[in-house]
Amino acid sequence: MEEEKKKLYWWRTIASFMVVLFTMPLGHALMIVMEKTMTPEAVHYSAFAMGAVGLLMVIVGVFVKGDTRQTLWGLFGGLLFWTGWVEFLFQYYANRWGVQPEVENGVVVTKPEYLIMPATFGLWMMMMTLYLFCTKNGCNFINWWQRVLFRNRKNEIAARPMTRHTSIVTFMELNMMMWTCYLVLMFCYDKNFLGDHHPVTFLVGFGCLVGAIFMFRKQLRLRAWGANIRMAVATVIVFWTPVEIMGRINFFDEIWVEPEKYRTPMLVILVAFIALLGYILVVARKKKSVS
Repeated sequence: MEEEKKKLYWWRTIASFMVVLFTMPLGHALMIVMEKTMTPEAVHYSAFAMGAVGLLMVIVGVFVKGDTRQTLWGLFGGLLFWTGWVEFLFQYYANRWGVQPEVENGVVVTKPEYLIMPATFGLWMMMMTLYLFCTKNGCNFINWWQRVLFRNRKNEIAARPMTRHTSIVTFMELNMMMWTCYLVLMFCYDKNFLGDHHPVTFLVGFGCLVGAIFMFRKQLRLRAWGANIRMAVATVIVFWTPVEIMGRINFFDEIWVEPEKYRTPMLVILVAFIALLGYILVVARKKKSVS
């Protein structure tokens, strides 16, 4: 048992991390391609359909067999849901009501849809209140807050978990973490509070990078593919926060913002993503047939 705890699963951890990581630039690139190749009306209809398909995938994931497959249904359904019913819906209403982008030196640094996202802080806090007071779960962040707030009454106040469907758990983990990190970034970028070159903004990015390293170390000890992928979701989103900050200050070129200019690297990412995903699906199917 002790040897099992000490064993590190490097390959499945790297594969899980990379397959989730690749969804970040690919998702951004998909949005850019849709905006540049489709009419605004077609974009919004397509995005709404995308969100609906994502939600359907998450629901289907509740009924499929196998922890890994349920995790993947929740992951990809959640990505389509977030892109279609969150990001594109913000874009639709921002454009409809004439919200102006943030411009610096003649360049758009923040699109209108992201400028209005901080208005959802109250809704985010509402969801966090539910998780803090009504759920016993495996999230270290929530568990830490429960210990701080409830102390020795933690098990009394957050006595039991919700009904657990792996697909829904993955879906909610993805969306809540994306939402949280976007709120943090928008707060940091806002010059009324900090600004994108403020030392605290850099400290947030550095803290997330260090946090992602510790999360990756924990992920290395997860033997099951499903659990490893779910941990990768959290690790990648936290890791992506400093990536966003470095891209914001032009530390490097964000190739996913202009996929038409960087077709070869984007195609390489797409092919690597498909290959890794195919491998994971084959492994999951083999395990299912063996069991």
